[in-house]
Amino acid sequence: MREGKHEHRGHKEHRENCGHPHEDSKRNFQSAQTFRRGRAIAFLDRLHVKRSTLLQQLDQPEFEAIRQVISGELKATDGIIQEFIQAFELREILAEQANTTEGVNVNHDNH
Repeated sequence: MREGKHEHRGHKEHRENCGHPHEDSKRNFQSAQTFRRGRAIAFLDRLHVKRSTLLQQLDQPEFEAIRQVISGELKATDGIIQEFIQAFELREILAEQANTTEGVNVNHDNH
């Protein structure tokens, strides 16, 4: 071994000697999964904003000429939202958020 150089260690040995137990990788996976799910929910929120905008435009007289186009976009957006929820298994998370929101509202009503 040359002076000033360290002997190469395998990944597992390095991890064990540097205080990186296997649980850290599990935690990192869950953290990454939570991050990805958070991004998916943020995108879903943007889809809901677009849906709300389309609904508002349906009722505005200045958009009467393109009402059918807006209606088609609204139906397409609804389909995308449903597919997105199913593809990313977001039903449980959305239900939890609804329950949390309802719990907050109930607590505010009691005061």
